[in-house]
Amino acid sequence: MHVKKGDKVVVVSGKDKGKSGKILACMPKENRVIIEGINMLTKHKKASNQMQQAGIIHQEGPINASNVMVYCEKCKQGVRTSVKVLDNGKKVRACVKCGEMFE
Repeated sequence: MHVKKGDKVVVVSGKDKGKSGKILACMPKENRVIIEGINMLTKHKKASNQMQQAGIIHQEGPINASNVMVYCEKCKQGVRTSVKVLDNGKKVRACVKCGEMFE
């Protein structure tokens, strides 16, 4: 998967195209991500006991990871990433356009 939890991403297709947010969760087996404030779903919740509140809950739904790009602060847009190997052997992701490293 080209994105990780905590990355700032931009949605490139779908109903939320152009919006950006932080990744809250990644599901690599399903190739899906949950992004803060994107793909909001309405869920009707029933109280399971006397103390719990019932009502309508708005929560983020998962979207396909292929519909998001990592946001580069230097380029000010969504970019593709490449993998660079540092001198100490550690692999890091980098912006293809400007070379800025993520993490």
